[in-house]
Amino acid sequence: MQFKVVQEMLRRFQRERFELEWDGNYESALAKLTTGDFCACLLDYQLGTRDGLQLLRDATAAQCHTPVIVLTGWGTEDVDVAAMRAGASDYLNKDEITPRLLERALRYALKLGDTLASLRHLATRDEVTGLLNRRELERILAAERQRAGRFLRTFALLLIDLDQFKAINDTHGHPAGDRVLRHVAELLLGQTRAADSVARYGGDELAIIQIEGTPADALAAARRLCEMASATPCPQPAPGEPIPFSLSIGVATYPLDGDSVEQLIAAADRALYAAKSKGRNCACLASDLPPPSPA
Repeated sequence: MQFKVVQEMLRRFQRERFELEWDGNYESALAKLTTGDFCACLLDYQLGTRDGLQLLRDATAAQCHTPVIVLTGWGTEDVDVAAMRAGASDYLNKDEITPRLLERALRYALKLGDTLASLRHLATRDEVTGLLNRRELERILAAERQRAGRFLRTFALLLIDLDQFKAINDTHGHPAGDRVLRHVAELLLGQTRAADSVARYGGDELAIIQIEGTPADALAAARRLCEMASATPCPQPAPGEPIPFSLSIGVATYPLDGDSVEQLIAAADRALYAAKSKGRNCACLASDLPPPSPA
């Protein structure tokens, strides 16, 4: 019944056009919401014996950023405040909803969603390369470490250094150095899976979180990146010649090389140092190195 009422309101919108999909099951609705395939969600406050606000909290915990408008027949300020605290973009009382009010609420929710997405991008992305920044990399590392520990999975951290990047800046200038960084970022993104994460760790260092796979798989992937980089110089504006470069990569895997984010980063950094000590343009696996000396 509620579906037909809302669907009829959508048909009477003056400016916007939406398609409505209905789901009355808590688990499947949560699964759909967290896909990110919907521009907005109209969420009933009461889901049978379940609480719609709990679904909203679960979706938020799963990093769902779809704007949610809570619909309820309980016209109390307590429900209003609870909905907004749970992460709702807006709150509408069913007894007061009109097509015009619903259209305005959806338009506002979509605009708010776009604004928040822009702010998230600024907060999580590196300005030069567009990759994830260090703060976001460490957040994902912590989340992946929890997930891997819970489900007994593995993942790898690849720390990547542009060999002799200072010489590139000194010879060709910092704008050219930035172009090399962006070029490397594009190469890395083109060689990683959607489930993996690519970040600028800082300066001339980048990083990849590679989900699942064995240490041998991660080392093989790192070696392929080294080969691809040395074979793909960075194009420059005419009449400039392409700038050759190479990568050194340190590989550490969870849980073999560390049980915490700090330990994993330290292991990958140690492997990166070993790769550079071997003459650069190569990759080293942390587990292949002798154990570090006591502090």
